[in-house]
Amino acid sequence: MIFQYFQSNSESVTNGICALLALASVKMYSSFDFHCPCLAKYNMAYGLGIMFIPPVALFLCGLIVNRQFVVMLEEWKRPTGDRKKNLAIIRYMCSSVLQRAMIAPVVWILVTLLDGKCFVCAFSSSVDPDKFPGFVTNITPYNEVQRLLSKVPCKDDELIRNNTSRKAVSRYLKCWSQAFGWSVLLTLIVIAFLARSLRPCFNQATFLQTRYWSNYIDIEQKIFDETCCEHTRDFAHKCILHFFESMQKEIKRRRFHAHPGKEEGKEGEKDHLQGISSQEQVNKLLQSWYYSKPPLDLSGGTQRWHPQPGTTITRQTDV
Repeated sequence: MIFQYFQSNSESVTNGICALLALASVKMYSSFDFHCPCLAKYNMAYGLGIMFIPPVALFLCGLIVNRQFVVMLEEWKRPTGDRKKNLAIIRYMCSSVLQRAMIAPVVWILVTLLDGKCFVCAFSSSVDPDKFPGFVTNITPYNEVQRLLSKVPCKDDELIRNNTSRKAVSRYLKCWSQAFGWSVLLTLIVIAFLARSLRPCFNQATFLQTRYWSNYIDIEQKIFDETCCEHTRDFAHKCILHFFESMQKEIKRRRFHAHPGKEEGKEGEKDHLQGISSQEQVNKLLQSWYYSKPPLDLSGGTQRWHPQPGTTITRQTDV
């Protein structure tokens, strides 16, 4: 039930879920106890891994909870049939899905850059020691210099605890990290501002049409799933009744004698089966929907469904 709620086609719900993922990423990072290995061979891999691997997981989570992602893939891969594919609609849906899925990963990366710990750990061995007089002496071997630089994130390490230049190296790397973080944030804000400001300059009719039909595809799939549930319920109900009727007709007789009003009430219920009475017919009906969706044209008095060759069902729906 929770997964179905997350799969809702409501745009506000999807935006809310993406916002929750972004807040969850901030909470996860703040509760994460970061410990740099302080080894020249592993510092960069560990620091960059913490900076970029969790955003990949958050990006995939953003795709999973967005129902429109599955709808977009189904629309992209479906056979053409009687309904042509519109690549503009698919591009619009893809853009919408990616924008929402990127919120949490971008927040994680910004938080790590502004905090600076991952950046200091990843690039401590890449700093030029000549920029910090007193950090090493001229007679210090290169391997020893790299070892000392890799210990910069670990302030309690014995090798660098008493080194007065350690804080200067750490502050230098944190400044670069925060500069990158604010630059990325400013760039994203400028891009969002330009996208909002320049959109009215383009053809709004095309945008409205694309948005309308992307919403139509989403809602059509949801209504089809609901109709399939109603159809399945009726089919299961009649199969169970048929089983009891064929196995023991007396059960049905006693049931109708005990509740005489039920039979009259059931006669007035809506029948969703419309003449379908076997598993083969249901499979052919679903196959026809997948391979040959009806065209988006309701101008006639009726809309006839033309199934694929080999399908013996013709469904006619009043408009």
